[in-house]
Amino acid sequence: MIMSKVRDMSLADEGIRKSEWVQKHMPVLEHIKKEFERTQPFEGITIGSCLHLEPKTINLGLTLQAGGAEVAMTGCNPLSTHDDATAGGAALGLNMYGWREETEEEYYETLNDVLDHKPDIIIDDGADMILVLHQQRKELLGNVMGACEETTTGVHRLEAMHADGTLKIPLIAVNDAYTKYLFDNRYGTGQSSFDAIMGTTNMLIAGKTVVVCGYGWCGRGVATRADGLGANVIVTEVDAIRALEARMDGYRVMPVNEAVKHADLLITVTGNINVISGDDFKNMKDRCMLANSGHFNVEINRNDLENQAKSFKEVRESVEEFIMEDGRKIYLLADGRLVNLAAERGQGHPAEIMDLSFAAQALSAKYIVENDLDVVVMKSPDELDYEIANLKLKAMDIQIDSLSDRQTEYLGDWKEGT
Repeated sequence: MIMSKVRDMSLADEGIRKSEWVQKHMPVLEHIKKEFERTQPFEGITIGSCLHLEPKTINLGLTLQAGGAEVAMTGCNPLSTHDDATAGGAALGLNMYGWREETEEEYYETLNDVLDHKPDIIIDDGADMILVLHQQRKELLGNVMGACEETTTGVHRLEAMHADGTLKIPLIAVNDAYTKYLFDNRYGTGQSSFDAIMGTTNMLIAGKTVVVCGYGWCGRGVATRADGLGANVIVTEVDAIRALEARMDGYRVMPVNEAVKHADLLITVTGNINVISGDDFKNMKDRCMLANSGHFNVEINRNDLENQAKSFKEVRESVEEFIMEDGRKIYLLADGRLVNLAAERGQGHPAEIMDLSFAAQALSAKYIVENDLDVVVMKSPDELDYEIANLKLKAMDIQIDSLSDRQTEYLGDWKEGT
């Protein structure tokens, strides 16, 4: 029996229409869905997920369902759920739990609703469900064959758990798949962040100084898109090699406490806490805009900002204005949460990008079923990456070369020289 807790089932038709639209632009996932329908790899398997609930995610759920799985889904961020998508998913036979603007209590309640289905496989984004499983629902650990993790932040948390000896289930770091981080993190985060920021603020990027905190793959994507939109880009980093790379890519590099003095728009993409805090707010220009594209809302210290402001209020949907003691105005977007999904105009990564990421999730879940895995945090197998890449190239009508037998022989013979 399908069980769901959603805000408004009358939105189901709209959610289905949106899912059908993005499905047309997710050919790899559609190919996998057809293969799953034929082979039924998840027959008798329950899959629970904690992902951003929006139309593209519903297509992942339907792909797993086509493979024979009972699918239960909830959201990984209280502000990123699309209520029409959850209603549409429920109408299509998925167990959906969640709604936009959940309280913290409701958020964890829906996590437990999914765990009540006793999942054999977990697909997580940020590792919250896996942590609840280990801390509060230990009785279910023996039932879980393995889990997949979508984000850099989640992988870091799970690697720390494994190092502490507290991780009790096998974990595939889907985030570390080439077809995930080279595309989702870079092109997806770059485009979707500015889609949300520009749609929310209606502000021009060209001519502004954009500070990007963090130069991992997400930061690279944000910096590249800012540069392409005509911004003057400054990068802040704690890693010497990444800082050097940012400089070689043509960006100015400096410490946060100096960079904030120049910022018209500042975007955090580090996955760490208190990236912007304390005196940083005192040194900002008037009308500086702050946005976060990291997973959790801890990178910009909202409490410090509130304590320094003499007043604050919402001035546009997903835009708060903080008036400082000296009259400067600072604008915080989407409550400091993941701006590309939590902002009212945020729609997440493009469908063509999530086609790759969710294909990696689907095939990694199948890999868990087919293999007896050790309790480690492992990268998604390379053969899955190349399968996905080849399917995407075929869908794009792109052909590539292959090595001749002689070339393969040459590369494998250490005696060969000039």
